[in-house]
Amino acid sequence: MRHSLEKFNRLVQALEALPTIGSKSATRLAYHMIMNDNFTAIKIAHAIENALGSLKKCISCGGMSEDELCAICCDEGRNQQVLCIVESAKDILTMEEHALFDGRYFVLDALDEHDVTHLRSMVESGIEEVIFALTPSIANDAVILFIEDKLEDLHVNFSRIAQGVPTGVSLENIDMLSLSRALKDRVKI
Repeated sequence: MRHSLEKFNRLVQALEALPTIGSKSATRLAYHMIMNDNFTAIKIAHAIENALGSLKKCISCGGMSEDELCAICCDEGRNQQVLCIVESAKDILTMEEHALFDGRYFVLDALDEHDVTHLRSMVESGIEEVIFALTPSIANDAVILFIEDKLEDLHVNFSRIAQGVPTGVSLENIDMLSLSRALKDRVKI
């Protein structure tokens, strides 16, 4: 019986490869697409094919784009003096979805010479403040120090997004790094 469903099993395995999709969810999705809603399955397949053929990295910020430059980098109405460094293009989508930032972005893929040189040229183009919006970790703290060192002669202001205790979470459920940073960076009221 297992061999007779080889193509179904391959579809389940492909869905399982996606983040947050486990075996049960993958099986439910595959079953629904194959047995209940072929039209949606075909729409998904075409949307994936079109996205793979059309989307690429923006040559300036590293975000997602259908052109060489993304809409954000082309928008002259944005604050051209503030640069937010993020870990992935997905982070840009999150910030833009909620209209949290109106400056420029830089996706930090790697700390190789090419990325650092590109970042430096962006900062030299008139950036006055670099904001680090990286996941709090000791490794990312080292990344921040490295970048600050590479850009220190440009006399730019550095900041990082606030860290600490999330709203609605009790102190017993907070990791020690977040709790210690919340205490260290406390705000006077």
